[in-house]
Amino acid sequence: MSQYSPKMNNNSNDDNNLLTPTQSHHSAHTVTTRKRRSSSIIQHLEPDTLETKIDQSLNPNVNANWVHSKGAWVIHIVLILFLKIFFNFITVLNNDWKWTLTNLTYNIGSYIMFHQVKGTPFEFNSGAYDDLTMWEQIDNGDQYTPTKKFLMLVPISLFLISTHYSNYNLNLFILNGVSCLCVVVPKLAISHRLRVTLY
Repeated sequence: MSQYSPKMNNNSNDDNNLLTPTQSHHSAHTVTTRKRRSSSIIQHLEPDTLETKIDQSLNPNVNANWVHSKGAWVIHIVLILFLKIFFNFITVLNNDWKWTLTNLTYNIGSYIMFHQVKGTPFEFNSGAYDDLTMWEQIDNGDQYTPTKKFLMLVPISLFLISTHYSNYNLNLFILNGVSCLCVVVPKLAISHRLRVTLY
C-alpha cells in the first residue's frame, strides 16, 4: 500500500506537469502566434485546386470576358473624357487640378473595379472565382495579354497627360505618380494573387 501511494502521487504530479505549460510550450505558442501575425499582412493565394479549375471551365466567365467585347477598350477613353468635362464645369479649379482630379478619379474607380472587389456578381461556376479579383479573372490569370497591356497603358498614359497639363508641378506630379503606381503595381505579375491586409 505504501508503495502504491507514492505512485499515485507521482501520477498526479505527472498529470499536473502535463496540464501546466512548460517554458518550451509557451515559446512554441509564441512563435506560432508571431508567424500567424506576420503572414496576415502579406499573403499569397494558393493555386487553384483541380476541382476549382474544373468549376471555372464549366461556363465562360461573363464577369471578366466583357473586356474583350466591342467597345470595351473605348469605354475607358470615353470615361476619362467625361470626367475631364465634368471637372471643367468646376470653375474654381485651374487646369492643373482638373487633370489631376480626372486622373485620381479614374484611378480610384479602376482600382476598386479591377483590384478591390473579389468574386462575381453572378451565380455560376460554383463560386470558383470567389477569391479572385476581376484582374485575376481576366484571361484566366494569364499575364501581359493584349487586353491587360491596354488596361495597364491607360493609367500610365493618363499620368503622363496629367503631369504635362499640370506644368510639371512637383506636388501634383507626386500625387499623380502615387495614384498611377497604386493601379499599375497590382497589375504586374509579381502582384498576381497577392493579398495585403492591414488587420
